[in-house]
Amino acid sequence: MRASLMKFVRLILFFALPFFLAQPLRAELADGVKVIVNDTVITYEQIQDFVEQGGATESLQRQYAGQPDVYSQKLAELLNDGMEQLVERELILHDFDVEGYKLPDSVVDELVQDRIRDRFGDRVTLMRTLQAQGITFEEFRKEVRDQWIEAQMHRKNVTQEIIISPFKVENYYQTHQADFKVEDEVQLRMIVLNKATSADTNTIALANEILAKIRAGATFQEMATVYSQGSQQKEGGDWYERSALRKELSDAAFALKPGQVSDVVDTPESDYILLVDQIHPAHIKPLGDIRDDIEKTLRTQEQTRIEKQWIDQLKRKAFIRIIP
Repeated sequence: MRASLMKFVRLILFFALPFFLAQPLRAELADGVKVIVNDTVITYEQIQDFVEQGGATESLQRQYAGQPDVYSQKLAELLNDGMEQLVERELILHDFDVEGYKLPDSVVDELVQDRIRDRFGDRVTLMRTLQAQGITFEEFRKEVRDQWIEAQMHRKNVTQEIIISPFKVENYYQTHQADFKVEDEVQLRMIVLNKATSADTNTIALANEILAKIRAGATFQEMATVYSQGSQQKEGGDWYERSALRKELSDAAFALKPGQVSDVVDTPESDYILLVDQIHPAHIKPLGDIRDDIEKTLRTQEQTRIEKQWIDQLKRKAFIRIIP
């Protein structure tokens, strides 16, 4: 049935399209169709609705508000990407049918109920949301069904068990050493006193009094708990790479040895007293610390390769026509 319908669509396109293009009114109707995938039509409106679901178009409008040419280019790229995703979905749904799989209505009903419970709470909230978005319940139900099929077919054809050998992990580690470099790091505790104004001299005077108490025997943690402002009151220091600190703090911190306290570091906004807990010189992260991350990266790369191979195979077996 689907094969004969696909042939019929092809015949209609072959014989009728020139006539449509010659008729202004018919041309406007034809403009609504962007892609034909086997026996399924994807319209411009569907593509626009698809890309708007995640708020991507609004984000582009904000990002390129003063650059209309760039906005138009980025929007065209976004719509093209959305079209490709919808084409791929139709190919996958078609493959589901061709393979002879069936999804009973009772299962779809269960999936819909799960979606309502997880995302909307109850059916009344769902219907209000759908009404606000201009979506019918049947369209919502079909979307739930299609998403489930797409996920299951993806799991079957792409996210199969992929074994990443230790050799691949070690080879990746050796060839991507630059990705695993760590700058000089310091574990640092701070007492931070914010100035009322850049001309404030009371703050530095207080900082020097605090420093004198520390050098007389008061603990750094005690002084931090009483005087430090912001998030630096906690016990135990945070780790900072050299480039993450402003220059005045970086210069002072990396001139100290573990356990040493700095002089008062004066900046236009605040005064600081630093205590260094530990220092790690620049190094490359050990393989043992990042093996899991590398395996995840390699697995993602392999899944991407398999997915492309699968989709390309589906495209070769399908009838796809993009309307200019």
